[in-house]
Amino acid sequence: MLLGMAGTDPAPVTLVVGDEELLAERAVSAVVAAARAAEAAEVHDLVGSKVTTGELRHLTSPSLFGDRTVVVIRSAQDLVKDVIAEVVAYAKQPSDEVVLVLSHPGGVKGKALVDGVKKAGASVVTVTKVTKAGERLDFIKQEVKRAGRGISADAAQALLDAVGNDLRELAAACSQLAFDTQDKTINLNAVARYHKGRAEVTGFNVADSAVEGRLGEALEQLRWALGTGVAPVLLVSALAGGLRSIAKVGGAPRNLRGGQLASHLGMPPWKIDRVKRQLNGWGPEGLSRAMQAVADADEQVKGGGADPAYALEHTVQVIVASRTGR
Repeated sequence: MLLGMAGTDPAPVTLVVGDEELLAERAVSAVVAAARAAEAAEVHDLVGSKVTTGELRHLTSPSLFGDRTVVVIRSAQDLVKDVIAEVVAYAKQPSDEVVLVLSHPGGVKGKALVDGVKKAGASVVTVTKVTKAGERLDFIKQEVKRAGRGISADAAQALLDAVGNDLRELAAACSQLAFDTQDKTINLNAVARYHKGRAEVTGFNVADSAVEGRLGEALEQLRWALGTGVAPVLLVSALAGGLRSIAKVGGAPRNLRGGQLASHLGMPPWKIDRVKRQLNGWGPEGLSRAMQAVADADEQVKGGGADPAYALEHTVQVIVASRTGR
């Protein structure tokens, strides 16, 4: 599922394809890490919708100091037609001093880019969507192993049952478990304690507190989560997920109830009930402001800002202030 490139020099152009966001981000990070391990490199982290014509040519021009350059373009499906043409042309004759990494979720949008760089000979990393329970259990085991620990089969199953299917939340849970426990192998009792104690603070907890307007609690949970090693991108994802859930439930047809509503929204009934309670105080304008704040934070924590913690705290404050009447 993941790209292991540590200790090897990456290809001049790498295309990461797949919509499993966490794994795609890790694949991109692996290429960047490999490039920087080989020699000193300047990294430019871009978002597809904001890349302008000629920008790639400028960034891939030879450096006066001879340093390697790494250019990452995320959400490459949003590149405009002229920029796609530039990227494909560059991929046919890439520079030896540049590593270009493109991240594309797959699908029809931007398919010309995918087809073009593949034909040009780019290295392709396909990120497979994790859909089966067994694959999620394997993911949990690999996450714990990344932290230098092991986890028993019943503990892994209990963690999956408690946290759910979202890979970001599972990754955060595994990270916190590894931080909070001492035994070489995490057992069922440790998972049970984890979900009863303070270590339960994950991105979901921060998001719930924020969208419900509990600023002090949300900031405290955010700081604790960051202090225990939860990655900023996981927290941004949870905040975005909380707001998307509010938008989905708030915009659902009023004539749907129970199982029909759950099927329409693709959400379990218990979650719909919780989001309905969170809807109080939210209006379209406030939701739009909050979502824009999260989008800005996403860019900041992925390299656009110097202080991810500050960006996240500011975002939580904007979310709380964006509720109607605030």
